[in-house]
Amino acid sequence: MTENVFYQAPSVTRTARERLNGHRAIVIWFTGLSGAGKTTLANALEAELHRQGRRTLVLDGDNVRQGLCSDLGFSAKDRHENLRRVGEMARMTMEAGVITLAAFISPFEEDRARVRDIVGPENLFEIYVRCPLAVCETRDVKGLYRKARQGEISHFTGVSAPYEEPTSAHLVLDTSVLSASECVGRMLESLQSRLALPGG
Repeated sequence: MTENVFYQAPSVTRTARERLNGHRAIVIWFTGLSGAGKTTLANALEAELHRQGRRTLVLDGDNVRQGLCSDLGFSAKDRHENLRRVGEMARMTMEAGVITLAAFISPFEEDRARVRDIVGPENLFEIYVRCPLAVCETRDVKGLYRKARQGEISHFTGVSAPYEEPTSAHLVLDTSVLSASECVGRMLESLQSRLALPGG
């Protein structure tokens, strides 16, 4: 019930925070299979943005599930709720003037569209971290694909659950052929105009 809940306008606006920071705040959303390199690229991009003096925050799927979403499982309903919460958190950190980098498998277009609606299409930069399933399985550092193949994990994306490839991502990075540094270079080039303040 929300009839007795009222929006409280901030005394310091997002625009004022962006002006103080010297850059725009946006949400950079990394989607792709487990093992594709989402978190690796998010962390690498954050390190470079931090080096440039920009305010950043990485939201990672595993980390979020140990705190904010520790009460959720992996049913379809819980997965939808997990990404809804992440979308709301990303919106709040963006409103705080922070460049928010979110690394989540987010296999369904429905959930990615919902996040887009939450943060605003103009504020979301979607990166599809593409990598063939066979390559992702060879990188199986967490042993999740092995467990999924052995039936120890059900509804595992790419094995027993589908992944819907984005059709309108702002940037597609194939990590089976591109190095991390090459990916960072392409991301920085693509994001340059989006992070610039109006008239900057």
